[in-house]
Amino acid sequence: MEAAPVDAPPRVRGLASWLLNRAAAPANRLVARALEGSGIRRSHYSLLAVLDEHGPTSQAGLSRRTGLDRSDVVAAVNHLAAAGLLQRAPDADDRRRNVVTLTARGRDRLLELDEVLRAVQDEVLAPLSGTERRQLTDLLARIVDHHGAG
Repeated sequence: MEAAPVDAPPRVRGLASWLLNRAAAPANRLVARALEGSGIRRSHYSLLAVLDEHGPTSQAGLSRRTGLDRSDVVAAVNHLAAAGLLQRAPDADDRRRNVVTLTARGRDRLLELDEVLRAVQDEVLAPLSGTERRQLTDLLARIVDHHGAG
C-alpha cells in the first residue's frame, strides 16, 4: 500500500534534511521487502560485502568497516556461519580473536543479493537518469563521509 502524498509547505519541502528522510523511507521499505524471507538482513549484506572486498578479517575489523556494534557483528557472524556463508576460526597469530572468512557459498549468495539490491536501486531511483543517479549517489556519499556516518 502506497502512502498518501505529503502536502508539506514549501519551507519544509525545501529542507534537504526533510527530503533525505522522506526519500529514505520508501528506499528502506523496498530493501526490506526485497530481503524478506531470504534470511538476510541489510547488516548481513554489508558484512558479506566487506569480506568479499577486503578478505578475511577479525570481528572487530568487521565492526569498524561496517559501523555495526561489535555485539551485533557477533550475532550476525553466528547467523551467517550457521548458514554456511562464512567461516570463523581462531587467528593463528592471536588466539583471543577470530578471523572471519567468506565461503564460496557466501560469495554466491552475495552475488545474488547484489542483483536483488540493484533492482531495488532501479526502483528507488526510477525518476532519475543514469547521470542523475550517479550524481545523487556521489553527493550522498560526500554527505555521509563528511559526517563520518559511513
